[in-house]
Amino acid sequence: MTQRTDVVVIGGGQSGLAAGYHLRRLGVEHVILDAQTAPGGAWQHTWDSLRLFSPAAYSSLPGRLMPVQADEVYPDAQHVVSYLADYEKRYELPVQRGVWVEAVHRDAVFLRVETDSGAWQARAVVSATGTWTRPFLPAVPGRREFAGRQLHTVQYSNPAEFAGQRVIVVGGGNSGAQIAADLAGTADLTWVTQRPPRYLPDEIDGRALFDAATARRQALDAGRTDTGGVASLGDIVAVPPVRAARDAGLLAASPMFTRLTAEGVVWADGTESPADAVIWCTGFRPALAHFASMRLRGTRGHIATIGTRAVDEPRLHLLGYGDWTGPASATLIGVGRPAREAAREIAQLLSA
Repeated sequence: MTQRTDVVVIGGGQSGLAAGYHLRRLGVEHVILDAQTAPGGAWQHTWDSLRLFSPAAYSSLPGRLMPVQADEVYPDAQHVVSYLADYEKRYELPVQRGVWVEAVHRDAVFLRVETDSGAWQARAVVSATGTWTRPFLPAVPGRREFAGRQLHTVQYSNPAEFAGQRVIVVGGGNSGAQIAADLAGTADLTWVTQRPPRYLPDEIDGRALFDAATARRQALDAGRTDTGGVASLGDIVAVPPVRAARDAGLLAASPMFTRLTAEGVVWADGTESPADAVIWCTGFRPALAHFASMRLRGTRGHIATIGTRAVDEPRLHLLGYGDWTGPASATLIGVGRPAREAAREIAQLLSA
């Protein structure tokens, strides 16, 4: 049986909910299909100590401020999950859970969304699947030879399971720094990065990052010189646990090793170090396999967009994958504006 609606939103995390909020305000009929069985998106699956970069008031979706978490300046992941669950309920967003979208096809005047529980026909689609389900592992020589444990950021929970072990954390971004700080003092830690860690000034948090990303987009749109955005400030937000580990001398980064062996790693000078585990904090790629048949993807798996709208398919909008779909659009505070713009464009398309 095929169901029909004006808009199908794929993904019920923060980006999908922001899209639903604005579509609802515009009176656009839609459904939100989410593969998760509970609210909260990827925030349900983060490591235990993860905290936001910004205070609650600066980490909110459109329409509702995130409540302050008691005794915490920077809310933890479970607080975000609770907020998203409340947000979905408050605005009566039409989320259908446990629905896996398998493919999207062009179907005459409609886009046909195939799922594991039936098909939908829609006049427009918003893809908001994020990146968490597509962890990236670099092609480091010997990676398949290593006999120890290898895991990605998405599989890390807490330091207890690594107590006393020799652990190598790979990655010079926020995830690498936070997980290295989490393990410091519990495991025999080695933190490796492609280049020396670049910490943002201690007073900078997510508020300043959002402002920097927005200023860069405005400059580019106006044809002015590229400001560099967030990358010009640094790679690592010095959240309190990272700052404490850094200041205690526990976050001394080493240059990247050249290869893995069965027992450990080989460094550039030829010396070897044994290891029990390697944690790859090496980023993600956009989860867009459901568009494979439409042949829209280009460089680095991205779909070319103007704002959030796909260049080669005007009925498709992409939301929350990074700056290429809106300044800071992969953040709670940043997704609101591109979600609003996408909803407005879709409403105009439907009325035409």
